[in-house]
Amino acid sequence: MVWTELTEVVAAALSSAGMYSDQRLGRLELAIPRDASHGDWTTNLALLLSKELGRPPRVIAESLRDAMALDGTPFDRVEVAGPGFLNFTYRDDFIARFPERIIMAGTSFGHSNQGNGERILVEYVSANPTGPLNVVSARAAAVGATLVRLLAATGFDAEGEFYVNDAGNQVDLLGESVAARFAEAHGSARPFPEHGYRGEYVREVAASLPEPEARAALERPDGATWFRDQALTRMLAGQRQDLGDYGAEFARWFPESTLHESGAVLNTLKELESRGVLYCAVHPESGYERDEDAPAAVEAAPATWLRASRFGDSQDRVVVRSNGAPTYLLPDTAYHRDKRSRGFRTAINLWGPDHHAYIKTLAAALRALGVEDDFLEVLIVQQVNLMRSGKTLDMSKRMGQFITLRELMDDVGADGAKFFFLMRSTSAHLDFDMDLAKQQSDENPAFYVQYAHARIASVICYAAERGVLPAATATLGYAAPEERALIRKLAAYPEIVRGAAAMREPHRVPTYLVETAAEFHRFYHACRVVSEDAALSRDRLLLAGAARVVLSNGLALMGVSAPERMERETESMA
Repeated sequence: MVWTELTEVVAAALSSAGMYSDQRLGRLELAIPRDASHGDWTTNLALLLSKELGRPPRVIAESLRDAMALDGTPFDRVEVAGPGFLNFTYRDDFIARFPERIIMAGTSFGHSNQGNGERILVEYVSANPTGPLNVVSARAAAVGATLVRLLAATGFDAEGEFYVNDAGNQVDLLGESVAARFAEAHGSARPFPEHGYRGEYVREVAASLPEPEARAALERPDGATWFRDQALTRMLAGQRQDLGDYGAEFARWFPESTLHESGAVLNTLKELESRGVLYCAVHPESGYERDEDAPAAVEAAPATWLRASRFGDSQDRVVVRSNGAPTYLLPDTAYHRDKRSRGFRTAINLWGPDHHAYIKTLAAALRALGVEDDFLEVLIVQQVNLMRSGKTLDMSKRMGQFITLRELMDDVGADGAKFFFLMRSTSAHLDFDMDLAKQQSDENPAFYVQYAHARIASVICYAAERGVLPAATATLGYAAPEERALIRKLAAYPEIVRGAAAMREPHRVPTYLVETAAEFHRFYHACRVVSEDAALSRDRLLLAGAARVVLSNGLALMGVSAPERMERETESMA
């Protein structure tokens, strides 16, 4: 990776100039300038060290420049610019050989060992199994699956996990809703729960039940449990199928109920007690709840509280209500304790915006258990507004008025959905234009990138039919500015992957791919790839093949296909 080589160059320069320390090197920020006149890489390290060293940043930059040994590196020169930036420029022979390096690396190009095998668990989607997955879950699935791939590509031992909330009141309510719909369809009287689920899928689940067993369950005092279990099984099967077809893979589906059955919840409570972080008190509020359940009424008996305020939360929290039932904080704490016990050093959770305030609460509970402060990371996945014909579609899961993941895949395709979901930062609201996602034109960024890959495949095939194959090594070099600009963009790919994984920002990948596709098209229109000049054609086919590898690798990280052939509606990219 160029990033690694450049870091070593700067570290050596700091040492030679008598400025080195691990802390100072740790402040190094490397960036790829958008404007090629500012070099191929740049750093503002001199500006960051100016106050500490008591010297003007430009003086520091000049000292580092003079101390830099660039022989054997990808760089030809380093220049001091502005108030103290250091701008690095690639060597011509590095540019000439880089497409070959990409081709030789193939599917591993962009991979690194930054993580050194450290284990990370990414919990994502984890939607209540009370209905089909909606578009918010679809966005979380796209982000979570891509994040797992990014972490794996950068040397982490990363896994995805789905936490099944099968022990809460919401699942009981789903079972009651299904029982009521079954009774309604078979002429029995059973009131529909006040806050029940009214979507058409509830009728479909009721209709799928074995009639003799369902009728018998209606008559039994414990019949609600049967309906609950039947509904849960069917909902989870549907979620598994939809996520599998969407390309979101999980190493494990972890049911909350197993925490209760195994005694993990009780053991977590005992450990908190042994650490002296619990107390009993009667209080007018029952503490923060993670899900939609209303707080239970507090009776005269005391509840069990966690001294969460000691560990960074805004107030103490109830872990066991006065009626003896645990709040959601206790099993959640037990679940994350289980994650750490399985050897994961970092737990990354993707949550919806309604859980933002809960981050400090869970983090405080884990600190109370003695878990490392940096163990838990939470990414908030913001809401999605589906747009059609310029209008926002109204959605309500409980009322059954929403677009499901399956419907979205059927409408715009899994590839288009994932690309659009990944284009914006998870912390930003997303307006998803369903009409645009189906367009086969350069206005659609997903199609634009895929078409660039297909175009390269077509050019290489066209050349092969005429007996012209890509060069193994460029013999003429790349003098045209469009050639150099494309190589410069391709060389940035490993840093895009490293940065996207390190900063937990998968949206960097589609942004980069759109820019790379644009650079390829500029190269394609300015530089005839297959011409009468055989040597030039072979060199340019090598460069085109390198662009194909990068586009394919980037799309694979997103779980998006890289087609060999595509049709388009317009000739705007011709």
